Amino acid sequence: MSANAERYENAVARYFEAWNAREPEALAKAVAAAWAVRGTYTDPVADVRGHEEIAAVVAAAHARFPGFLFRLSGAVDGHHDTARFSWELVSEAGGAAPVAGSDVITLDAQDRITSVLGFLDRVPAGA
Repeated sequence: MSANAERYENAVARYFEAWNAREPEALAKAVAAAWAVRGTYTDPVADVRGHEEIAAVVAAAHARFPGFLFRLSGAVDGHHDTARFSWELVSEAGGAAPVAGSDVITLDAQDRITSVLGFLDRVPAGA
């Protein structure tokens, strides 16, 4: 694996650690490890900046989909300071994945996320 591929995969792994953290303290720590202090997260339903606002978006997703985890779907692809990947929101109980998306992240020199541009590829009716 090239150093750049490892860089992107490590950043995405930290990203999923943040999205799968449920306890407030663990969530705050995971967001701080993944994002730069003034990092952003933008998708069709959120446009936030900074660790506290990003953690609030993650907590809201867990409140809306209790018992679900985010997982990588496919390979991470990247170049320069940018990576893209797809993900699914999966039920821990039954394995159903009603929500899926694709994200593009930009990294700083410390490999922390400076921005996320998220796209929802599959959303259940009424969600």
